[in-house]
Amino acid sequence: MIVISPSARVSEKADIEDSVRETRIVIEANAMIDAFVKIKPTGGDGDVVIGEGSYVNSGTVIYSGNGVTIGKGVLIAANCTLAPVNHAYKSRAKTIRAQGFLPSKGGIVVEDDVWLGAGVVVLDGARIRKGCVVAANSVVRTETEEYGVYAGDPLRKIGTRD
Repeated sequence: MIVISPSARVSEKADIEDSVRETRIVIEANAMIDAFVKIKPTGGDGDVVIGEGSYVNSGTVIYSGNGVTIGKGVLIAANCTLAPVNHAYKSRAKTIRAQGFLPSKGGIVVEDDVWLGAGVVVLDGARIRKGCVVAANSVVRTETEEYGVYAGDPLRKIGTRD
């Protein structure tokens, strides 16, 4: 089920797929989904909720997996990937695709007033706390501190917002 607030703006060139497993995709008031954003229900039964006044820029891909919650006033730059799901892969007797998915690490939570720079990858189990800034091309797979400034892979704190 796709629920889009009347005051949200979704580009006609965005690709938001409806779920066959009743995953909800919710885009709240005054959120903006730019052209060439892909939101795809796959790999689990989690919902995708994009909070009020948040902006998702071109080329970003959001998989539903184990769930993605994006808070209010979040800025997601171009070409980010939010992937709250992990493939099982250990058996040599089966293809990776045939092995399905690993148990959830809790999905992805991006709290209010966060900025994800271009090309950031956010993985299952990540919790990006209120006010964080994550530098371009970083990988987030853990929890951050509020108002921290982070960069790299492995992700490291390089400062705080004043």
